[in-house]
Amino acid sequence: MTRPITQAVAMKGIVFNLLEEIVVREHGDDTWDALLDAAGVDGVYTSLGNYPDADLMALVGAASQALALPADDIVRWYGRNALPLLAERYPAFFAPHSDARAFVLTLNEIIHPEVRKLYPGALTPAFAFDASQPGRLVMDYRSERRLCAFAEGLLLGAGDHFGQQVEIAQSECMHRGDERCLIEIGFSS
Repeated sequence: MTRPITQAVAMKGIVFNLLEEIVVREHGDDTWDALLDAAGVDGVYTSLGNYPDADLMALVGAASQALALPADDIVRWYGRNALPLLAERYPAFFAPHSDARAFVLTLNEIIHPEVRKLYPGALTPAFAFDASQPGRLVMDYRSERRLCAFAEGLLLGAGDHFGQQVEIAQSECMHRGDERCLIEIGFSS
C-alpha cells in the first residue's frame, strides 16, 4: 500500500527540477537517466508537486556510488550549483543585497516566507543567527531533513554570487548526534 505524502516527508518538485538541471548541464541527459535508474525513481517531478524525501536521498546515494564520493559532498555540490539558478529565477531575493552575509541574514524573515507563498506546503529549515562579529555569522540550523551539507553548499554559492570567499566550519552537527548544526561562516572579499 502506498502511504500518502505528508508535508513532513515531502519535498517540493523544484528541488528535483534544480538537481536535474544541474546534472544535465554538467554531465548530460544520459547521466541523469542513469541516476534515475540507479535510484529506482521515475524522475517525473513538477515544481509545485510534493515528492518523498527518500527520492532525493536515493538520487544522492546513486550519485555518491557512481562518483565514489561521500553523499555530503554530492549534496554540498548540489547546493552550491543550485544557488545561481535560484538567483536567476528569483532575482528580487538577491537584488537588495551587496554581500552574501546580508543576503543570508534575510533567510528567515524574507526568503523562507516567500518560498512558502510560492510553494505552499514547503517545509523550510529554521535558522537563528549570531551576527555580533563583522564579517562572520554563526548559524543555528535545525531541520528534520538534516541537510546541513545543502545549507553549506548554498552558503558557498552565495559567496560565489556576491564575489566573496566563504569559509565554513561546523562545531555541532545533527549527523554527529547533536540536536542542531552550528555552522560558523566567515565572509571575505
